[in-house]
Amino acid sequence: MDIEILAEQFYDYSSYIKGYSKHTIRSYRSAIKFFCRSLGITKVEEITGENVRRFFINGRINRNWKPSTFMTYHKSLVVFFRFCTEKGYLAVNYIDDIETPKIPKSLPKKISNENALKLLEIIINYPYPNDFLRYRNHAIFSTFLYAGLRKSELFNLKLNDVDIDNFTIYVNKGKGSKDRIIPMSHTLAQSLKRYLNERKKLNKTCPEFFTSYGLNQGYTDSGLKRVVRKLKDISKIEFTIHRLRHTFATLMVEGGCDIYSLSKMMGHSDITTTTIYLSTTAEHLRGQMLKHPLNV
Repeated sequence: MDIEILAEQFYDYSSYIKGYSKHTIRSYRSAIKFFCRSLGITKVEEITGENVRRFFINGRINRNWKPSTFMTYHKSLVVFFRFCTEKGYLAVNYIDDIETPKIPKSLPKKISNENALKLLEIIINYPYPNDFLRYRNHAIFSTFLYAGLRKSELFNLKLNDVDIDNFTIYVNKGKGSKDRIIPMSHTLAQSLKRYLNERKKLNKTCPEFFTSYGLNQGYTDSGLKRVVRKLKDISKIEFTIHRLRHTFATLMVEGGCDIYSLSKMMGHSDITTTTIYLSTTAEHLRGQMLKHPLNV
């Protein structure tokens, strides 16, 4: 059986039956193509336990894969091979016997409270050619810092998903195709309201909440990257969009938010993912230490 044909069936199954995101399908496609190209195989029958092991060993030794890179290929290929075995094209799932490396546990990187406020201050005071860009950019970065959205979730926001009157943001089909509702602070609501007023002045009618300036369409990843590069250059603050999400979570813990509520707001499928933020702030740990009965 031709791997490329079978892989297309797998992508359709993963997308339309399992409901996996486009990002996940792209990861599957990239991993499977690289696997076949590296081993020079085109047929499923050519897959053996030996060449599967050679693929992973070569990655670690000759390509200097980090453990995270190893796991990226492992997670994609194990699902594809499972599909192949269920369809009867492989006798066994050769990935099952591959030992995986331990992923080093590192604390999420964030920016300081001062830098978070400085970033928003620079955005609102920058000499933009018009108020739409000023308030849109401020609203975007306020959403990252005050609601902790992922970049993909921000791009997918629709007008009806943001309820300023009731101070809620509805995330439709976030990571893992999970829906969630995030409460909105008054500070964020004010920023979003200013942006919506400017959006209305330009008669933007597209369904996306955040829009491009020149076109009547949703804001793009390339546009956001340009803004991030400019902000990093102006502010001298080293950050990524995902680091802003980590900053939101850390600030929430410092402010006393309980882990269960934070987990729901972050859209984590496992609360243990959220507990790592307990270790990112010394203030929280000091506060817990004060609960020691002998501290009088």
